[in-house]
Amino acid sequence: MSARVLFLGGNGMIGSAAAREAVARGIDLTIVTRSEPRRMVPEGVRILTGDVRDPAALPALLGDERWDAVVNWVAFTPKDLDGHVEYFGERTGQYVFISTCSVFARPVPLLPITESSPRRQPVFGYARDKIACELLLENAYRERGFPLTIVRPFHTYDETTVPVLAGWTAIERMRAGEPVVVHGDGTSLWTLMHSSDFARAFVPLLGEGHAIGESVNVVSGDILTWDQIHLELARAAGVRSPLLVHRSSETIGEEIPGWDEVLEHDFRHTMLFDTTKLQRLVPGFAPAVPFAEGARRVVRHHDEHAGARRVNAELAAAFDRLAAR
Repeated sequence: MSARVLFLGGNGMIGSAAAREAVARGIDLTIVTRSEPRRMVPEGVRILTGDVRDPAALPALLGDERWDAVVNWVAFTPKDLDGHVEYFGERTGQYVFISTCSVFARPVPLLPITESSPRRQPVFGYARDKIACELLLENAYRERGFPLTIVRPFHTYDETTVPVLAGWTAIERMRAGEPVVVHGDGTSLWTLMHSSDFARAFVPLLGEGHAIGESVNVVSGDILTWDQIHLELARAAGVRSPLLVHRSSETIGEEIPGWDEVLEHDFRHTMLFDTTKLQRLVPGFAPAVPFAEGARRVVRHHDEHAGARRVNAELAAAFDRLAAR
């Protein structure tokens, strides 16, 4: 009999990739979503409509059904977990909380990052709240035997997403010979993972008893500088010598206030990961989509879909001001 898995949310970029992989592996999958799924759902998946953040809605929606694994894609604050320990504690063999590698302290005290690296984020709200969720669930594991697995993706993308803060605006400017701003000197190291590779690493963790009580960083190990990321995107877009302009994160934050927090507390820092635990839990896993191929897929998708080629005029103007400073 195939494993029964419940996704709470999970119709976003990485959740939908995981759903496709799960169905391909014969998993009996149910997805609970508050609204009509934005992405295509694989044939055979059961869709239920409800708010998984409402503890009173869970019994009415799911009754006493049992699951081999429950995956929570949509908890961002401890409030979003209200009632989950009590309700799912007796109804699943594994509760997988989707966190983020942004929980690790910046700057990282010791590289490479492992699952036991210190977690600390007093300012960046998204990461700070994810840490609070992790601590709440870890306490339930220690005190009540809650069957917890924490999964931490890092920077994941697919063909619909240009994996730089400027998005498609950066591609259009490179094609036009206009300057594109890169934070710092462009040499800090970063890790990108295609959503299909994430799914191939993630789905084997579902129902895996050795993962209970563990946290797992699901990352590719594909190490790039921020200049290399921009240059690969430029190459995919047919631009041989893009004009990259380097400015400090602080200076960029002055011109683009929406970027100040994420640059200061996330993107500016070198991030290298040790994947030993992932390799131990998912033997033989290796990424299949290097970023050179991923960049080609990103540009091809956008070139084929006019609605995806959105240029932010305010951002373009800010780049011009930064280039002139």
